[in-house]
Amino acid sequence: MGTGMDQAIAVRMPGDEFEHTGLVALFAVAGTLQFSIAAAQMLLTIALICWAALLIVRRERVDVPPFFWPLLAYAGATVVSALFSADPRTSFIDCKQLALFLLVPLTYRFASGRHGGTLMTVVVSCAAVSAALGIFQYGILHYDQLNQRPQGTLGHYMTYSGLLMIVIAIALARILFANYGRTWAALVMPALAVAVTLTLTRNAWVGVCAAAAVLFSLKDFRLFAVLPIVAAVAVALAPALVTKRVASLFDMNDATTRDRVAMLHVGERMIQRHPLTGVGPNMVERLYPTYRGPDAVKPVNPHLHNVPLQIAAERGLPALAIWIWFVVALVGDLWKRFAVGGQMQFLAAAALATVAALLTAGMFEYNFGDSEVLMLFLILVTLPAAAQRHSDVARSFQGRESFVEG
Repeated sequence: MGTGMDQAIAVRMPGDEFEHTGLVALFAVAGTLQFSIAAAQMLLTIALICWAALLIVRRERVDVPPFFWPLLAYAGATVVSALFSADPRTSFIDCKQLALFLLVPLTYRFASGRHGGTLMTVVVSCAAVSAALGIFQYGILHYDQLNQRPQGTLGHYMTYSGLLMIVIAIALARILFANYGRTWAALVMPALAVAVTLTLTRNAWVGVCAAAAVLFSLKDFRLFAVLPIVAAVAVALAPALVTKRVASLFDMNDATTRDRVAMLHVGERMIQRHPLTGVGPNMVERLYPTYRGPDAVKPVNPHLHNVPLQIAAERGLPALAIWIWFVVALVGDLWKRFAVGGQMQFLAAAALATVAALLTAGMFEYNFGDSEVLMLFLILVTLPAAAQRHSDVARSFQGRESFVEG
């Protein structure tokens, strides 16, 4: 017989056209969502159709990584919260975002083997274009004020900066851990760093620092020695508005800081009134004036700018506990895969840095509810598991072949 997986790959199988189209569509989703959520969601639909076709044509079973189960339970808790919402119709409409969780089994199915590294190259390359556009907006179009910041082709600077934050984690992980693609990542990194800085988005800055800290810790603690040099250069070259924005991080009299503290109090009141199911998905903004205290700066806010607080207030304490279960399960899974080494180490390091960035930035922004950021996050954290799945399938095939030959 042949050489195991090589022979299996060479033989044309039913549904190969769906396999190829689904993979390309997934790659396109990861790249396109940095420019257009509508285009990314259309491509996601194509990928899901291809996956469904493979399940039927090849009679495959749905396979998922371990951390998907708490994510599914979180979706269930969200639906329960919508049932008890003051406006169930509005809350159930908001639940459509739960469909994005299908990116986990979708990525697990298609992004096997070396596809994970290639997908990350696509993401970094698209981000380089997006970063260049943001820099152009700042320098030429004068998107250089708090009320008009670089946002690429996206609808909001928070989404733009959140995506750049994640891609910086990927690029730095590739520089430190990958055996290929380091040069391109190093060339792109300055543009990514400048673009995220010019967004004046403090939560993304904090997230980038957290991602770098995780990667330095995983690689070599001595790398922290470069931080004072980087900080000194950044301060020397940064525009005055950027340095002023950095200083506002430590200014408790800053209006946005005071408003975020007020949001903590609003969320606390919502949780006290509705501890089990929350006020309902997409109901925080509508009910904000009811729970608003005298310390609040703005009359209303779309969300509470804090992921755990938003989840607890919107969906209840049980949903928050399940979300924490998801995070713990995800980090545990990624850590095991990082310890394996090899190609998987780069993918796992990038995913761990992405988790750190999202969680840290999520203390100041509800990024888990941002569809573009959530989509990229779910794809990236699933890649290490997908790579391992490919190895498991290869070993299983080789084992069956040896049995037949024997």
